[in-house]
Amino acid sequence: MQIASLFSQDKVVFSLEVFPPKKTSSIDTIYNTLDNLKDTHPDFISVTYGAGGSVADTSTCDIASRILNEYGLIPLAHLTCVNYNKQEIGQILDLLSDNGIKNILALRGDINPNIPPKKEFNYASELVEFIKDRGGFYISGACYPEGHMDSENLDEDIKNLKKKVEAGAEHLVSQLFFDNTYFYDFVERARKAGIRVPIQAGIMPVLNKSQIERMVTLCGASLPSKFTKMMQKFEHSPEALREAGIAYAVDQIVDLVSQGVDGIHLYTMNNPYVARRISESIKGIIHA
Repeated sequence: MQIASLFSQDKVVFSLEVFPPKKTSSIDTIYNTLDNLKDTHPDFISVTYGAGGSVADTSTCDIASRILNEYGLIPLAHLTCVNYNKQEIGQILDLLSDNGIKNILALRGDINPNIPPKKEFNYASELVEFIKDRGGFYISGACYPEGHMDSENLDEDIKNLKKKVEAGAEHLVSQLFFDNTYFYDFVERARKAGIRVPIQAGIMPVLNKSQIERMVTLCGASLPSKFTKMMQKFEHSPEALREAGIAYAVDQIVDLVSQGVDGIHLYTMNNPYVARRISESIKGIIHA
C-alpha cells in the first residue's frame, strides 16, 4: 500500500521507527522491539538505513522484508544517497523491489568527514527524482520544523522542501522537535508555499540526557524551558527521567492531535517498553 494513501482515511496516521543495530550480534534487539509492538497496530513502520552504509549491507531491506512478510505491516525503508552513485542506488532499489518493498523514505544522509561523498547525489530531491523516474516505488521525504542545519534559514529550507515534493515526494516525516509551536509554524509556512502533501510529526521520547544532547547536536532542535527543567530535575534518576520523558512525549502528541496533525511518527529508539507505554497512552486519542 502507498503510505500517502493512509492519510485519506480521515484519521490520525500513527507509525513507528526502528533502526538496525550497529552490531549484527545485536539484531535480536530490533526483533524483540517488533515482537512487543506489533499488536499496537501501527499504520506503518519505518526502518532507518543500515549502519554499515554500503551496498553489501542489506540490514534495512532484511528488517523491512520481515516487517512485511512476518508481521504483516507496511514497511517504509530509509535510503540515503550521498555516499552512493546511481548504479549503486539502482542495485539497492532492485533489492528492495525484489523483496516487495515499495515505500521509500528518500534522504541525502549525513556527510561523514572520513568518507568523501560521491557527488552524483548532492540533495535528497535528486534521489527522489531518480527513484520517481525509475518508477515502481512510493516516495516519502524528511522535513525539518526548525530548518535543516545546512540551510541558511527556514524560508530557504522550505523552498528546497518544495523542490523535493515537486520531484515526487508524496508524504513528509518531520525531524524530532520538543516545542510544538515550531512544528505549527513550519506547517503553516509549508502550506503557504504550496506544499500540500501530508506532514507527519516526528516525536522522540527522552530516555537519558546524553541521548538528547547527541540528537540535538545532530539536528539542532531547540530545547524549551519546560523540557530543560525536566532534564535538570531528573537527570540523576534514570527511571524518573524515563517516566517524565514518556509523559512529555504523550503531552506533545495530545496537543498535536487536538490541533489536527496529519500523523504521529514515534521514534522508538528500539525501546519497546517506552514505545508501548506511549502507544497505549494515546490509543484512544489517535482513534477518536
